[in-house]
Amino acid sequence: MTVGHDAAVADAALLDALVTTEVALARAWASRGVAPQSAAEEISAALGWPQTGPHVHGLTVQTLAAASRTGGNPVIPLVAQLKNRVPADARVWIHRGATSQDILDTALMLIAQNAVAEIRGFLDATVAALGTLAGAHRDEVAAARTLTQHAVPTTVGARAAGWLRGVRRARTRVSELQFPAQLGGAGGTLASFVEIGGGDAAAALPAALAIELGLDAPDAPWHVTRWPVTELADALVQVVDALGKLATDVATLSRTEIGELAEGSGGGSSAMPQKQNPVESVLIRSAALRAPQLGATLHLASALAADERPDGAWHAEWPTLRELLRLALGASAHAAALVSGLRVDAVAVARNLALTRGLIVAERLSLVLSPIIGKDRVAEIVSAAATGDDLAILVRQAMPAASALDVDRLLDPAAYTGLAAPLVDDAIEPTTQEEE
Repeated sequence: MTVGHDAAVADAALLDALVTTEVALARAWASRGVAPQSAAEEISAALGWPQTGPHVHGLTVQTLAAASRTGGNPVIPLVAQLKNRVPADARVWIHRGATSQDILDTALMLIAQNAVAEIRGFLDATVAALGTLAGAHRDEVAAARTLTQHAVPTTVGARAAGWLRGVRRARTRVSELQFPAQLGGAGGTLASFVEIGGGDAAAALPAALAIELGLDAPDAPWHVTRWPVTELADALVQVVDALGKLATDVATLSRTEIGELAEGSGGGSSAMPQKQNPVESVLIRSAALRAPQLGATLHLASALAADERPDGAWHAEWPTLRELLRLALGASAHAAALVSGLRVDAVAVARNLALTRGLIVAERLSLVLSPIIGKDRVAEIVSAAATGDDLAILVRQAMPAASALDVDRLLDPAAYTGLAAPLVDDAIEPTTQEEE
């Protein structure tokens, strides 16, 4: 579902991030005056800093994966392969003082930050398109549905404004995320770094590494304090949740017998040429069905992060986090395309609104008429109208002769949309301000 949108979290991207992190560590040592600047430059040149990639560092995912089995993670063979690619006098500064988790956690934060930047771009596009949609259909009255049944009048714009609020809130969550570098050494005490460069250099080294990579400086090692992963997971699940709600409504409202919405370019069927399937919605919903379980797995891994290095819980994070990022990337890309091309069929909206022959305002009838003619009489009117009698005639017949009630307005769905219009205005105002 994410073809063209998952390069940021692919195996090659993780390999590049691992290499980049190792180079950045050598550069961080040099920035603190511990490693020779010449060694950092030699390592950078040999491994292509800052444009690391297979064409520069010469490593392949296949060979690294094969060599990773014995050590349980890819960093152990990576270090050996990198040292073979840098000048002999600089090799000592590859992976100097670090443990495998330092490199792998930092690399995962690096690819996560890149992926979230892409997700944020797709969400920006979705928010803008939803603001336009909500504004354009601000006053178009439609049937609201609760428990699958017609309930009261709403507007197409109010429904879109609800989607907008959910997506915007999710965008806020991902915008507030932190992506800290990881550097703690074997037991999370930075003892190895103190031994190599002294206490002051060791204390400053994590922030120096973060600066080299454009990540956030950690306040402490987080080897077994996994909030950077779980907060990221929660934000990604919220993104996919918000997009799943949108996609679920679009899929429902694009059903043939409803027909209020249609995707801009629906997909066809291999067997039924008349079909225009809501493919974007289907793919988003597919992601929404899987994302929460991935988030739960990451929370479980965090809770079971035993000792100073977990025995399996940490390892379970790697594929889980990347898959969750992949789903969020795909869902957000599909959502941006979906909303930008979404079509509203005003005729179908009006047709469906009229299906209950005026009973869409039954709640209003109960509120207004019960004090005048009694609740039981209102119930009789509604029951009669449900079997086919004319609702307007029934109401007029039940009203006292002296009543000045405007029955036509009472039965007009457009007059019973409450605060739908200002709610739309409130929802799209921040979007308008962003555009300005």
